[in-house]
Amino acid sequence: MEGDTGEKSSFIVGLIENRAKEVGVAAFDLRSASFDLSQYIETSSSYQNTKTLLNFYDPMVTIVTPTKLAPDGMVGVSELVDRFCSSTTKVIMARGCFDDTRGAALMKNLAAKEPSALGLDTYSKQYYLCLAAAAATVKWIEAEKGLIITNHSLSVTFNGSFDHMNIDATSVQNLEIIEPMHSSLWGSNNKKRSLFHMLKTTRTVGGTRLLRANLLQPLKDIETINARLDCLDELMSNEQLFFGLSQALRKFPKETDKVLCHFCFKQKKVTNEVLTSDNSRKSQILISSIVLLKTALDSLPLLSKVLKDASCYLLKNIYKSICENEKFATMRRRIGEVIDDDVLHARVPFVAQTQQCFAVKAGIDGLLDIARRSFCDTSEAIYNLANKYREDFKLPNLKIPYNSRRGFYFNIPQKDIQGKLPNKFIQVIRHGNNIHCSSLELASLNVRNKSAAKECYIRTEFCLEALMEDIRKDVFVLTLLSEVLCLLDMMVNSFAHTISTKPVDKYTRPKFTCLCYLDWSGKSTYLQQVCLVVILAQIGCYVPAQFATLRVVDRIFTRMGTMDNVESNSSTFMTEMKETAFILQNASHRSLIVVDELGRATSSSDGFAIAWSCCEHLLALRAYTIFATHMENLSELATTYPNVKIVHFDVEIKNKHMDFKFQLKDGPRTVAHYGLMLAGVAGLPSPVIELAKSITSKITQKEVERIQISFRQHHDIQMAYRVAQRLICLKYSNQDEDSIRAALQNLKEAVLREASKKSLI
Repeated sequence: MEGDTGEKSSFIVGLIENRAKEVGVAAFDLRSASFDLSQYIETSSSYQNTKTLLNFYDPMVTIVTPTKLAPDGMVGVSELVDRFCSSTTKVIMARGCFDDTRGAALMKNLAAKEPSALGLDTYSKQYYLCLAAAAATVKWIEAEKGLIITNHSLSVTFNGSFDHMNIDATSVQNLEIIEPMHSSLWGSNNKKRSLFHMLKTTRTVGGTRLLRANLLQPLKDIETINARLDCLDELMSNEQLFFGLSQALRKFPKETDKVLCHFCFKQKKVTNEVLTSDNSRKSQILISSIVLLKTALDSLPLLSKVLKDASCYLLKNIYKSICENEKFATMRRRIGEVIDDDVLHARVPFVAQTQQCFAVKAGIDGLLDIARRSFCDTSEAIYNLANKYREDFKLPNLKIPYNSRRGFYFNIPQKDIQGKLPNKFIQVIRHGNNIHCSSLELASLNVRNKSAAKECYIRTEFCLEALMEDIRKDVFVLTLLSEVLCLLDMMVNSFAHTISTKPVDKYTRPKFTCLCYLDWSGKSTYLQQVCLVVILAQIGCYVPAQFATLRVVDRIFTRMGTMDNVESNSSTFMTEMKETAFILQNASHRSLIVVDELGRATSSSDGFAIAWSCCEHLLALRAYTIFATHMENLSELATTYPNVKIVHFDVEIKNKHMDFKFQLKDGPRTVAHYGLMLAGVAGLPSPVIELAKSITSKITQKEVERIQISFRQHHDIQMAYRVAQRLICLKYSNQDEDSIRAALQNLKEAVLREASKKSLI
């Protein structure tokens, strides 16, 4: 936890299952002091739901039971961790540690929110597995980290995964949500292609984590989504508010959310025994947290000033809960009684060290004042030594930088060294165009300076003990402040910033209805775009479209690409079938399913039969499905089901040259022998192409005629369905009246053209 850089995972995850295929998950985030509890029935023998959560949390430690209680045919969570989380540390704890009664009691005591708000009073027995996992997780944290969690300090989400859209790990990879596929082939700059890196303009570590969490688990609650969209509306229409919030958020340190780790957790009481031991590092972190908290509280007045006149529900609620909360002012006054007013959070190592040593006001502790004098004397002596070396050795550009690992050292430009470096200098290291080195005198002063600083840290912690207890009494407001700052960072610095840097008409607010209409389809890039638009909409962000009418999706499933899976000893076709089986077993009528080719890795007859039957199943399920295929016979589905729409990519033929327009057109493809023409472009010999044309024409002539007759027979119902779709889209669009009238006129003309074509046929 202490060495956390912000990018490394800080989750401790407890896992337990029973023979009824139920899995309980408790995920504790050491950085943000939050607890996510989930319990669900695992519907896949390969634990796809559990894999999705593990992919989401990316835990540093996973806690499991010693006994395997997996149902027949399932691998068990313990073995799953071995296979799927090779980089995590697996901890096996006795089954007695997984005590659901103790877990329920812990959550009631530790949660910042009331137990009734979490649903614990009603569902504690129903969701006993995740509470059992929570008990084991807390026990391990307290034992291994030597921490006591402060009461009513944790942000607990109970059964949280079911309030969000579920995207399985395979789909996360296929859609390039977090990382692009094959990035090593394109270079590091290719990371900008992922959705996460496109939106990653957040300024805080917590905001970045929240953005990643939202992309992996978008919202399903329409009220929360619309509240975010209303906030974006106001930010985009009120430049003063947008730039004011951007400026106010810059005043908060990037690590503000990290202070919770030191106020929500309680170390052993400071005693003389502790003071004599080397606890300076922990003391330094605690002092830094107090200084950082002071800086954050000092930044609240500017945030209050900016938010005072906001009108949307989200920003007004933030103003009421944060800016009008007197506990923050009380906490700031209490800190001001102990901490010097001039102390600020700093990132430069020696400046930060000095601020920490002088954090507590003078006169509060005599031993601390003595340690400070020693620290100042040795620091001054080090700078005097540097001045002496500049004169004695004629090194005018000698510098005396500092880092927390080495302390002070000399930095000398290599061009200033005439001949050999004097023997006075030791530990010489070449660093680019400079020489890094030390001396015996500097080493001695470094030891004395470091010792004085350690004494300052420990005495300061002793002085801060009462202040820490006072802060912990109201620690739940710090949890709220951290969540608010992360949310504002994501909304302002990510969503609003991304939209504002694009042309005005490129992004629009999505609208949600019980229906969904998309006027595109096609191959991989287009398939990805559809899913990414839905994800953007459900995290409460504008989408890149002229207008968008969507329905809330509960899960996204994708089946893309064809490759063998050596690890599971699966051929390309077996991999396809496993992925398809997972989709068919778990999809609901509210799911979005994207399939890029199916059945191509087996015989043409079997592949076509499987693809057709899967389409029939999904149509019966009423799931919104986008299916890309080269099997022309599948287009006949449109003659049976009016809600099936067939589109193709437009290709123009000029002088036997294929011009790809990358535009979608209605109906099946119109270019005859498209595959053979593409083969010719690729360089197959002409005799081979001509023979292939002869063969395929004999095979497909009767089939094409039958399909064309079938299309003509069902033309009327298809037209009626398409007209209804477009009318619904126009009803919910945010275009002006003139644009809607023009669209209606165009629709009328298109219907008349189609009717005249049919009469000619």
